[in-house]
Amino acid sequence: MDLFAVKGFADTTVEDITEAADVGKGTFFNYFPSKEHLLVAFSDMQIGKLQAAVDLVAQSHEPMPTFLRTLSVNMTAEPARNPSIVRALLQANLSSSAVREIMRGNHARSHALLAKLVQTGQDRGEIRNDLPAAEIAHIFRQTVFGTLLMWSVYGDGSLAERIHAAFDLLWNGIAPRKLAGQTTLNSPLGET
Repeated sequence: MDLFAVKGFADTTVEDITEAADVGKGTFFNYFPSKEHLLVAFSDMQIGKLQAAVDLVAQSHEPMPTFLRTLSVNMTAEPARNPSIVRALLQANLSSSAVREIMRGNHARSHALLAKLVQTGQDRGEIRNDLPAAEIAHIFRQTVFGTLLMWSVYGDGSLAERIHAAFDLLWNGIAPRKLAGQTTLNSPLGET
């Protein structure tokens, strides 16, 4: 990922990667059919983080808004090291049909995991339940990914701020619907 960030995805060769990792090309190709497949491994790592979050939320008493905000920041931490990494991920997805097919499967897996998190929030009464969990998960993913993508165009130090702002706006849409006389979960002073 560091090489992709410095040299760009297209200009990074397998030889560059094997030299930096101090392994032979044969060893590289035992694990990865192409350099694009390194990004599949990165995607698998991200899915592992999401699976850990699903496992954790079942035992956690942390409020869902806090949990999901923290998850958003954690999931964008690695790409946030350099906007070129985000652009490399997008470029690999667009440039290779083989990688794109694998990534579709990974997207489906991550969507299913995020839908489980949303369903947990709905079951707890912390996320609105008048929409399917899968639909809310889809919008959540689009919001985080879109924010990450737009940030990668500018490449400044504002990613965490952008993620927080996007999450705040999103939360207003997915928070439970307020009934007359009730307070909202995100009202700092219990305002109605």
